[in-house]
Amino acid sequence: MKGLTLTTEEQTRLYIINTALERRISVAEAAQLLGVSERHTWRLLAAYREEGAAALAHGNCDRLPSNTTSPTVQARVVALAREGYLGVNHTHLTELLAEREGITLSRSTVRRLLVRAGLPSARHRRPPCHRYRRARMPQEGMLVQIDGSHHRWLEERGSWLTLLLAVDDATGTVPYALFREQEDTEGYFRLMKGIIQQKGIPLALYSDRYFVFCYSKPASQAGGASIIDREKPTQFGRAMRELGVTQVFAHSPEEKGRIERANGTFQDRLVAELRLANACTIEEANTILQEFLPRFNERFGVPATQLEPAYRPVAPGLDVDGVLCFKERRRVAKDNTVQYHGQTLQIFPGPDRTSYARAHVEVQERLDGQLLVYYRGKLLTPGEAPPLATSLRARADAVIKDESSKAQISSYTELEDLESEAEAHEPQRRVIWYEDSEMKRIHRELVKAGMERARQQGKRIGRPRVSERPEFTKRFASVVERITLGILSRRQAAKELVIGYATLKRLLDSQILPPSQSVDESLPSIPAACNSSRNVYAEVL
Repeated sequence: MKGLTLTTEEQTRLYIINTALERRISVAEAAQLLGVSERHTWRLLAAYREEGAAALAHGNCDRLPSNTTSPTVQARVVALAREGYLGVNHTHLTELLAEREGITLSRSTVRRLLVRAGLPSARHRRPPCHRYRRARMPQEGMLVQIDGSHHRWLEERGSWLTLLLAVDDATGTVPYALFREQEDTEGYFRLMKGIIQQKGIPLALYSDRYFVFCYSKPASQAGGASIIDREKPTQFGRAMRELGVTQVFAHSPEEKGRIERANGTFQDRLVAELRLANACTIEEANTILQEFLPRFNERFGVPATQLEPAYRPVAPGLDVDGVLCFKERRRVAKDNTVQYHGQTLQIFPGPDRTSYARAHVEVQERLDGQLLVYYRGKLLTPGEAPPLATSLRARADAVIKDESSKAQISSYTELEDLESEAEAHEPQRRVIWYEDSEMKRIHRELVKAGMERARQQGKRIGRPRVSERPEFTKRFASVVERITLGILSRRQAAKELVIGYATLKRLLDSQILPPSQSVDESLPSIPAACNSSRNVYAEVL
C-alpha cells in the first residue's frame, strides 16, 4: 500500500466496506450503496481482508498504457523539432516525421511533447475572443440586416441564383427579398427600393464588408480587420448617405448571425416550395418568393419590445428613383455631348444656357434603364447623338468583315441574311434614352426668341469672322506678300494670324477681305514680282 492513491469513487467504496465490516450496515445494504450485486460485495470484502485498501484500486493503476510513446522516441522528436525542423508548425511537423523519419504519431501527441519541452507552434493563431448573445433592437426598422445567398435554389431545374435577403433585427421578419443572377449593386438597389415601398426608410443597415457596400483595404497588422475607406463611398454607400441610413459593417459572419440563420432556413424551406411549384426560371422563383414571405414572417417573426415602428416615411420632395441609381460626373464636350459607358448623349440648349460645353454634369442611370443628365440639380433633355464616322465604319465592318466574304455572297438575299445575323450578334443596349419632345420644343422656342431679341438690340448672333478682327486686313496682306515671295509657309502664316490652316487656305483661295478697308490701304507697296498677285487680290475686292 506504499504510495497508493485512491480516487474519490474508490475512497467511497472503502468507507462503505469498512462500515459493513463494523456491522453498522448489512451486506445487502452495502451492495445497494455500492451499486453491485450482493455476491460481488462478498468478493470485495474477502479481497479487502487479504490485501487491504489496494484491493479496491483499479488493476491498471501504476501501469503504463500499451500505446505509450517511449522516452527514446519522445527525446528524438524534441531534438528534431529543435534542430532540423525548427520553425515548422505542429501539424506540418507531424506529417514530416511520418514521411521522412518513420515516426508515426498523432498531431496531439506531437503538440503535447513539444509544448512540454517549451516549443510552441510557429504558426500564430488569433486568440479566441469572448462572444455573447446580442439583444434585439427595441423597434422595428431601427436595424435591418442584409446579405446575399448564392445557392442552388432551383436545384437541377435551372441555374444558380442569389437570394438578396433583408431581415429586421427587432422582429426577425423579412420586409423584402428577391432573386438575382448575381450579387451586384443594382440588386441591392432594388432590394432597398422594395423595403422602402413596403415599410419605409430604415435607420441603419447591418452588412458584411462586400465590395458593393464599402471600399476596404487590408490592415497592416497580421490578423487585423480590414480598414474601411469611408471618405470614398461606393454607389450603394452614396445612396445610403442621401437617404440618411447609417451603415454598420460586421467583422465576421457570427456578428450577423440572425440573417445567416435566416439564409439557412430559406435554403431548407424555400427550396422545397420552389420544387413543389416546379419553378424553373428566375421570374417564377421571384413570384413564389413573394408568396412565401408572408407565411415565413407569420411563422418565425417575434414581436418587438416597442410596437411603434422606427421606419421613416419618404419625404415629399425626395425622389427615391433618383437616389437608388448609378450616378457619375461627366464633363460636356465642345459639341455638347457626354460620353457614358460607350454611349453618346447629345445635350440641347436650355433657357438658362445655350451651350453646356466644358460644364460638369451628373449622369444618372436609373433602374428602369433611363439615362438622365442633371446640371446643378436641374434636369436636362439629352438625346442620342449622331454616330461618328468611326462608329459607322465599325458597324459596316461588323456586317462585311473583308473583301473575301463579299465575294462569297451570291445574292442580295444572302447579304440581308448576313446583316440580320450581324445585328443579332451585336450587343444590345440596355439603356433607354430619356426624351421629352415637349421640353425640346420649349427649348427651341426659347432659343429663337433669345436670338430675335439679340438682333433687335443690334447684337451679333454667333461668333465674328476672323476677317473682322482688329487690323486683321493689314496683317493678312503682309502675310500674303511673304507667302508669294516664299519667305513664309502657309502653316507658319496660320500660326502668325492665330487661325487654323484650313481657314487660311480658304481665305487664300477666295482672296476675300472685308469691305471696310480699301485696296490701297490693305495692300502695301510690294515688288513688281508680286504685282500679278496683288492685282488679282484687288480685283476680288
